[in-house]
Amino acid sequence: MILPAVRDPRLVSVRRGGTLTETDHRLLAIWAARCAEHVLPLFEQSNGEDKRPRIAIEAARTWARGQAKTMDTRARGGHAMGAARPLRGAARFAAYAAGQAACVAHVAEHDLGAAAYAIKAVQAAAPRGKEKEAGQTERDWQRRHIPGGLYRLVLEDQARRNDICWSVFSD
Repeated sequence: MILPAVRDPRLVSVRRGGTLTETDHRLLAIWAARCAEHVLPLFEQSNGEDKRPRIAIEAARTWARGQAKTMDTRARGGHAMGAARPLRGAARFAAYAAGQAACVAHVAEHDLGAAAYAIKAVQAAAPRGKEKEAGQTERDWQRRHIPGGLYRLVLEDQARRNDICWSVFSD
């Protein structure tokens, strides 16, 4: 479970009583989609005929442009996670990253789910003994792509939820 017991109001949309603006919510969705897409080849190498994760990533972007409904986008995320369930290793984690990215439309805090699963995918694909280094490299790549105005918020959220995200955000 990547969602905290106590929600940070800065990551709850204004519509739901938090302080996260619609613009920033959409930027988190774009970032999550980028994180998921970065590792999507780890899914597609062995499951290229299954388009559900790719469709989920595109759904997140479509929602971020204001061209899709939240619940339709969330459903696409569920389909991507369905693609993940029978798999193991890097492919499974990459599909989960795509599903989490689409679910950002529903709950912004799924952004870290997309990022954490992407890191797990890279770790699973790494040669034995290189998992930690691969994960840190992916984490650093993700951090370089956080939208500027959200950088501090995302890093604070990573620190706060690191324990429930398999500790993938720490060194």
